[in-house]
Amino acid sequence: MKRDNSTFPFKRALRTKALAWVDAPVVMETHGGYGKLFDACYAHVERGIVFEKDERKADFLAEQRPTWAVYQADCVNALSEGAGAHLLVNVLDLDPYGEPWPVLDAWFASDRPRAAHLLVVVNDGLRQKIRLGGAWSVHSLADAVRQFGNNLHGVYLEVARYLMESKAAQAGYTLDRFVGYYCGFQDQMTHYAGLLVQGGGDA
Repeated sequence: MKRDNSTFPFKRALRTKALAWVDAPVVMETHGGYGKLFDACYAHVERGIVFEKDERKADFLAEQRPTWAVYQADCVNALSEGAGAHLLVNVLDLDPYGEPWPVLDAWFASDRPRAAHLLVVVNDGLRQKIRLGGAWSVHSLADAVRQFGNNLHGVYLEVARYLMESKAAQAGYTLDRFVGYYCGFQDQMTHYAGLLVQGGGDA
């Protein structure tokens, strides 16, 4: 999949806005890269967790944020095994270049403490793949295809809300707020944020 780096100002703005939804953020970044989002949004956060598969990038992240836990690992496998469960995370930041849903599945299925309010903010690249009716070939979209049909491109924000809501419900959360938009080349990227509340109620 082609990487579109033009969307960074949008990613930064979304996170800046959504961080106001939680108090005293404790952040988990599932795809750390070279820490641009940390510099732009999370440099003031003292406690956090970041995952990065690339060794050189992981070394950089460890120097960038000495008070954070840094895992050089595939985040899906690591989350499934409970990595990062030593902190009560209330901001979950997913910035993959492709699909975010396996990461979210691993988070909700794993054994870890659950914050009463959890902000989930996502940079989702799946819309590029499903543009020509390819949703049926994406395993993580099987439930959405049954619900919405195979042509998900025009309704992907609705799909994202539906999937976040249904996955969160399995861990005892309800979706309290949701914002999102399309951006990037041919609107192929989807950015969204949801505030999840344990057991429902107002945030």
